[in-house]
Amino acid sequence: MSTNGEITNVVLVHGAFADGSGWRRVYDLLTARGYRVSIVQNPLTSLADDVAATTRVLDLQDGPAILVGHSWGGTVITEAGVHPNVAGLVYVSALAPDAGETTSQQYEGFAETPEFVIDVGEDGYGFLRRDRFHAGFAADLSEADAAFLADSQVPINMDVFDSVVSAAAWRDKPSWAVIATEDRAFDQAMLQHMAGRIGADITNVTGSHALFITQADTVADVIVTAAKSAARESAEAVVS
Repeated sequence: MSTNGEITNVVLVHGAFADGSGWRRVYDLLTARGYRVSIVQNPLTSLADDVAATTRVLDLQDGPAILVGHSWGGTVITEAGVHPNVAGLVYVSALAPDAGETTSQQYEGFAETPEFVIDVGEDGYGFLRRDRFHAGFAADLSEADAAFLADSQVPINMDVFDSVVSAAAWRDKPSWAVIATEDRAFDQAMLQHMAGRIGADITNVTGSHALFITQADTVADVIVTAAKSAARESAEAVVS
């Protein structure tokens, strides 16, 4: 955080079937603009473990930060975002449950996504089916780049989707949402509903579920907007 009251810390949280390296382009764009960016590596073993991993990174921040989550990462930032260092939340085609809800409940009443297919092993961990990965996760990436993501994906413990969220940071902190209009992981109506319910400032962008890679410029711009707006709100609160 700079001494003039600007918020320059950003923490990025990845979702299921991915790791933090997918944020590289967003990282490069933000650091070039003077932001200090930290990337969480979620173990994807439980909601508690992912929140703990995010909290460890938030503890390292030297002042207010914008907390960003993609997909499953939205559930993680919803709970971890109550951390005192969090000044604002950015949901990138992300889940946004309320306290007392599970992630699975967010899907109720919305259309299925046939191109987004998860194979679950006997140990309860899920991988995205490789032959559907390009269409379901990263349709706007090249075949080669999508293949690399498919072959390097991180499985998630499917039990996480039935874990009850203990707190909803979006109830007390300003939120923004970037929604990919060609997302095949979620029903579009579901993404719009979640972002609308939390009162997020919504930016729609053409892109797949991998918009954190393919639409990095838009994602970075929204994060910068969030940082400036949250800093302004904080300054106004101090004056009043």
